Amino acid sequence: MDKIAVLIPCYNESKTVKKVINDYQAILPEATIYVYDNNSTDDTAAIAEAEGAIVRHEYHQGKGNVIRRMFREIDAEAYIMVDGDDTYPAEFAREMVDKVLERHVDMVVGDRLSSTYFTENKRPFHNFGNSLVRQSINTLFKSDIKDIMTGYRAFSYQFVKSFPVLSKGFEIETEMSIHAVHKNLLVENVIVTYRDRPEGSESKLNTYSDGFKVIKTIIKLYKNYKPFGFFSILAAILMLLSLGFFIPVFGEYLATGLVLKFPTLIVCGFVALAALISFFSGVILSTINQKNRQDFEMELHAIQREYNRIHTEE
Repeated sequence: MDKIAVLIPCYNESKTVKKVINDYQAILPEATIYVYDNNSTDDTAAIAEAEGAIVRHEYHQGKGNVIRRMFREIDAEAYIMVDGDDTYPAEFAREMVDKVLERHVDMVVGDRLSSTYFTENKRPFHNFGNSLVRQSINTLFKSDIKDIMTGYRAFSYQFVKSFPVLSKGFEIETEMSIHAVHKNLLVENVIVTYRDRPEGSESKLNTYSDGFKVIKTIIKLYKNYKPFGFFSILAAILMLLSLGFFIPVFGEYLATGLVLKFPTLIVCGFVALAALISFFSGVILSTINQKNRQDFEMELHAIQREYNRIHTEE
């Protein structure tokens, strides 16, 4: 088991990966640096290997797929995850790792949004999207994570081995944040400076398609993690829709004593029934979700025993 593992997912980062590796070697000389190449068509892997990093390959395209492979294969007391594009300065890594090793924090978030992100980032829709996602998740999940989509994080062994990676692409950071909050894991923020990509280095993030995926992920995870809230909202919408159509029909009945729009009345009944089904589905799924959280706590006990066993053998 490594003391500290630096995880660098890369796709065509030949212009920056050397500097990133050298920076983290200087700040964390005791760390083992892993570069996972995700089908790069340039010299990313060769450069990383020449700089002393352990290079591995993930042929399933997508950042989420790379993180899944990393978390599955690497054992460490503390992990630092950072992008290979040289946008996250290495000097904050020591503080982030120390929070994991000394304070037993499960996830440390490198918070760009409280420092230089909005001035350094040249893509205005990214600024708006980051703020929207942060506000949405902190409101829906009653959390206080300062930067939901940052790629600069530190993790404990317990977090890494208990996190079920389902996302395939850049929505992985959103999934991490929601998982940590929902499972009541200890999360702390460290304000980090951010610098935009150097000239000649291109972002792999598509503003619109990846933004849509993130929003879709938030809705899906809210449904999965907060089913009672999700289905209660759906039930309320359906019930209001039913009432909206029913009130004119009922008004005509009071005035004439006749139901002149009988098909509308039938539709109102079915929509109201759907609202009730939705509500009770939320109640049932919420109970199942509570059982899943209890099972997760027992899984954490098993992971801790495995962690202790590995330490004892070493």
